[in-house]
Amino acid sequence: MEETSREAVATAVQRVAGMLQRSDQLDKVEQYRRREARKKASVEARLKAAIQSQLDGVRTGLSQLHSALVDVKDIQNSLADVSKDWKQSINTIENLKDVKDAVVQHSQLASAVENLKNIFSVPEIVAETQQLIEQAELLQAHRKLMELECSRDDLLYEQYRMDSKNTSDMNLISIYFEDVQGLSDELAKQLWMVLQRSMVTVRRDPTMLVSVVRIIEREEKIDRRMVDRKKQTAFIPPGRPKCWKDKMFDVLEATVSTRIEGTQSVTREADKMWLVRLLEITRKYVLDDLIVVKNLMVQSIPILSFYYIHLLKMMGHHELRTEFNIDQLEPLLPQDLVDDLLSKYVQTFTSNITGWLRKALETDKKDWQKDTEPEADQDGYYQTTLPAIVFQMFEQNLQVAAQINGDFKEQVLKLCLKQMNTFLIRYREEVVVYKEEHLRDRQLPQFYVQYMIAIINNCQTFKESINSLKRKYSQSSEPSDSDAAIERTLNEVAKEGCQFLLDEVFLDLEHHLYELMTRKWLTGSHAVDTICVTVEDYFNDFNKIKKPFNQEMTSAALRRVVVEYVKAVMQKRIAFKNADERKEGAERMIKEADQFKFLFRKLSAGEDTDRLCGAISAIAEVFKLTDPTLLFLEVSTLVSKYPDIREEHIQALLSVRGDASKEMRQMIIGTLNENKVSHSGVTQPIFKDITVPTITMTTMTSMATAKLLK
Repeated sequence: MEETSREAVATAVQRVAGMLQRSDQLDKVEQYRRREARKKASVEARLKAAIQSQLDGVRTGLSQLHSALVDVKDIQNSLADVSKDWKQSINTIENLKDVKDAVVQHSQLASAVENLKNIFSVPEIVAETQQLIEQAELLQAHRKLMELECSRDDLLYEQYRMDSKNTSDMNLISIYFEDVQGLSDELAKQLWMVLQRSMVTVRRDPTMLVSVVRIIEREEKIDRRMVDRKKQTAFIPPGRPKCWKDKMFDVLEATVSTRIEGTQSVTREADKMWLVRLLEITRKYVLDDLIVVKNLMVQSIPILSFYYIHLLKMMGHHELRTEFNIDQLEPLLPQDLVDDLLSKYVQTFTSNITGWLRKALETDKKDWQKDTEPEADQDGYYQTTLPAIVFQMFEQNLQVAAQINGDFKEQVLKLCLKQMNTFLIRYREEVVVYKEEHLRDRQLPQFYVQYMIAIINNCQTFKESINSLKRKYSQSSEPSDSDAAIERTLNEVAKEGCQFLLDEVFLDLEHHLYELMTRKWLTGSHAVDTICVTVEDYFNDFNKIKKPFNQEMTSAALRRVVVEYVKAVMQKRIAFKNADERKEGAERMIKEADQFKFLFRKLSAGEDTDRLCGAISAIAEVFKLTDPTLLFLEVSTLVSKYPDIREEHIQALLSVRGDASKEMRQMIIGTLNENKVSHSGVTQPIFKDITVPTITMTTMTSMATAKLLK
């Protein structure tokens, strides 16, 4: 110990000698003495705080161990009670089997009652449907058929749910509805007959052809719905999927093939000029058919452009290949003409798709004003039909481009992505206009929040659809020029949408946020209770936002709540008058920080919840401190946890505390500046964007507002 003291004295002497080597340095002795005194006080305060912290930690640990022991005993007693109750309730559970059976039977009977009208009128509806088919009233016949199939399928599904192994009851229902399958087959025959005679039908009665395609599209939707339900329940009605769309293409292809083959009227044996005659007849018929297809069929029913494509394919029929080697023939069209046609196609496609996208956006904007909620997908996320419409357009045109060659397909895909980028910029502008119109009257539109959620979800759907198109139609894995721009715009739309929703929340919270850190707040305001209830209520809707935007939304809400709370402190709306007020205010702040922490943990705000809410608790500790000599230590602890805090923030805190003299403030600020440490690695600063108001007209207005709230 004596040796240590001697070394300390020697070191001190050496340090003093170093500072007082010249005579002019003697004038600064008092300054050196004050600086060393401050350092000594700082070291002593830290040591005192460290010891106090250790003692508090031990005391807290012992208290928690005692509480844990009490909790363990309570849990042990509760488990014993649960075990006893469970043993007593075994017989009761067994008696509930009859109730369960009754519930299942009730479900089946409810389905039967719902379809009772159709069940009793099945023979009558079957007869009516048969008559409609015979009269070629195909749309009405199909509507009746769908009613019958719906009744049959609902009854079969309920029986399957009750007892999937009871084949006798399933067979009984199937036998009762056995005529329905026959009607479906009969209707299908009529559809194929119309399609086989489509070249004639389109001239005489194009509405008949349109009706056929509408029926097939309806059946395709029902097929998709039944297949999706099978994935979830393993049940699929008899005869599903019908796959009528595939059958339609098969019929059209066979019709084109038959049309070409039917032009051969003679054979080689009957006439040596058979080939010339065949080519001439084929030329005439094909030209006539192409004109009809172009002017009538494709104009009336775009999906039947498939017929047009296959008619061109049939010009390479195998009957012609037997006489000539097609590879040795010159191209049907000169390359410059092909290039010119493709160029005109691209120009027309660009013009058309611009118009289509504009109309699709206008339709979507009208949906935003509806007085009903937007539709939800199978996972419950809000959405609109815009992404499906846009990518159906792209898909159809890419299918046509793929029929030409791979390079042209890539060209059309790049064009689609370029148009998509332009469209999304317009989409973003319209979303901003939608928000601004809502702010003029927040009562309109009624479902603004729900449709803004659907807009955010659309961004994720757009991303997934773009990736799907690229996987399907692009051979290159390299990103295109439009990829980064599309990704950036979609992220901006989604993030702005989230910000608009948060603005909506905080507009409702504005009055309650003004109450924080006022006299009214100190005497028992329920502002934070209202804030928590309001945020949770909004997030019941925000749960229908897709990942990753829902997580970002929750984190942003937490951060904004904490920042608004800290702003209320920094605006110095209150100055505590005495230690009792400081203690009461600090305890209220700690309680409210725990409320925020509980709420946002429940909302899964992420790992930053404790740190952000901890800022409020750390500020409260500065107010709660009763020993002014330890104030510097408490402030330095706050600065070490949140290094983005600035000098004006500390001044504001000490001002709100109410008992820090000017000299104490200067000493604390000066010592902190001398011992400032860089913390460049800290993420998510809290105090960075919080300004402390000066004594200006704005500040005077805020003070007046605070007085009104007292």
